[in-house]
Amino acid sequence: MEEIKTIDKEKFRFVNDSERLHDKKLDTKPIGYFRDAFNRFKKNKGSIVAAIIVMIMILFAIVGPFCFNAQYQKDYAVEKDMMRYQYLLPKISFMEGTGIWDGSSRKKINLATKYRYEAMAIETGYAPIQKIYGEEYGTYDVRINSYASIDCFQKTLTEAQYRELMAWQDENQIQVIMPYVNNDLAKMNNMNVWYVCDQKGMPTFESGSKEFIPAYYTYASAVGRRDGYTSTMRLANDPYLKGDVDNGWSYAQRTGTAETGYNYVVRVNSYNYFIYRWGFEPCFAFGSNNMGYDIFSRLASGARFSMLFALAVSVINLVIGAIYGAIEGYYGGALDLAMERISDILSAIPSMVVTVLFNLHLSAKVGVVPSLLYAFILTGWIGMAARTRMQFYRFKNQEYVMAARTLGARDRRVIWKHIFPNSLGTLITGSVLVIPSVIFSETSLTYLGIINLDSPTMSSVGAMLSAGQGMMSQFPHLIFFPALFIGLLMVSFNLFGNGLRDAFNPSLRGVED
Repeated sequence: MEEIKTIDKEKFRFVNDSERLHDKKLDTKPIGYFRDAFNRFKKNKGSIVAAIIVMIMILFAIVGPFCFNAQYQKDYAVEKDMMRYQYLLPKISFMEGTGIWDGSSRKKINLATKYRYEAMAIETGYAPIQKIYGEEYGTYDVRINSYASIDCFQKTLTEAQYRELMAWQDENQIQVIMPYVNNDLAKMNNMNVWYVCDQKGMPTFESGSKEFIPAYYTYASAVGRRDGYTSTMRLANDPYLKGDVDNGWSYAQRTGTAETGYNYVVRVNSYNYFIYRWGFEPCFAFGSNNMGYDIFSRLASGARFSMLFALAVSVINLVIGAIYGAIEGYYGGALDLAMERISDILSAIPSMVVTVLFNLHLSAKVGVVPSLLYAFILTGWIGMAARTRMQFYRFKNQEYVMAARTLGARDRRVIWKHIFPNSLGTLITGSVLVIPSVIFSETSLTYLGIINLDSPTMSSVGAMLSAGQGMMSQFPHLIFFPALFIGLLMVSFNLFGNGLRDAFNPSLRGVED
């Protein structure tokens, strides 16, 4: 039995027939398609964070290559010198001495190595051993500064280069050229061993002291008498500075003749030579790789290439796939059937085979990057075409499309003005999700060595991962930063793409949580 409700009389009022009735004016403004999509997107916190991370990575890829001295990366002539600065650990200048991100690592060394590091500190002024934690059975647990422990190296200079280097060190008061070592006295074949020692590297000390005995050539020695050294920069305890010229240390070995031109074989301090050659102290935020290149700038240049390449592939595949899929979905029938068979044939070709064949036969003519681009485009548009075709089948029989046809709209106008805009959200989302997929594929190809993009001026994330794999246990920074970058990029792009997919979903338009 239905319940009867009573309504108070005061809630009723009579309507005056003379009053003009009309709809009230809307207080709110209409919201456009993209504005509505953005309102939904910003409610997804995970996608917002992912978008911020993606923007930071894009900024890193744009700015990163310019944060380090470009000449250091592009200087082919001194590539052998760059090898002297390989495997340097990550260092940030303001973290110096903290033991964290300061270019140092903890390791165990024997007594002979300890003496060698102590001798380096005396000669160069840079202390390789930052801290000694303890000693057990002749093995020392120490923290080593990788930058201060760079080996000295031998270098042959022309007379002009030799004079230029001496003038620079006099002007800047930085000792680059070190005294030349007599290997008969310093029996170890190591440029850092400048003291008298045995073949195991154990030094021979002054009697009753722990002072190293220099094993430098002197002006009284036959090999160093005509070194032509005129620089005022000498080591502080050089006998030459005390007026003992014959026992003064020789800083170069001159070769050649006046007719053919003199060359000078010198022993240089690697740290100070770096300052002389490139104008700044060595400090690599992500460390250096096996070739001595800065990982930070090379990772940034590799990321920039990967992003630009993936963006180009995504845009080209979007254009080709959208046109192809629109024709399929709009006209259907036999045309759709024939075009689908073409897509099926192309999609059956393994992408790896396509890439290898293009790299073998096309890269010699057009280059590695264009051939790789062609390989990604050959079959890459098929997924976008299928997505567009599905959207056209979904919308082409809607009432607004039928109304447009009834009013005489041409096929081209119906496709691009009525159906395609409604498919745009799905296509944009698909294009964004293509970018991490292409980056991952390119990284995999370079990691496996199928494509080689490594050079002194650029690299790829995959090549950096491949190069660092063999030394991962000793120098984990070689692989850690590229792996972290590619991992963050994959996760962030996918979360960002998922947020776009939900934001551009037409069925959610106007829906409020």
